Amino acid sequence: MSFTKVLIYTGLMAGITYLIRMLPLTLFRKEIKSNFINSFFSYIPYAVLGAMTFPNILYSTDSLWSAVAGLFVAVFLAFKNKSMLLVSLAACFTVFAVEKILIII
Repeated sequence: MSFTKVLIYTGLMAGITYLIRMLPLTLFRKEIKSNFINSFFSYIPYAVLGAMTFPNILYSTDSLWSAVAGLFVAVFLAFKNKSMLLVSLAACFTVFAVEKILIII
């Protein structure tokens, strides 16, 4: 991914996060009591980040199979509540190992 794309994605994420956090303050004068609306406003930044990141996960390697294997390992370890460092290292190692295996095959 080029540096320009990283800057664009970072700017979009920052802008959307700012807008979502600012909207309740500017549009609603009273405190929002709806749990649904509060949850919606708090999860939007994560959804946007996921939507921008997910396609790059699948197409960042030479093989789609290694990317899917790394994604599977990362999701599995994340659901097991492992540390972020362990999840990233395990996913990177899985991608590396699958790439090497695919070269041999």
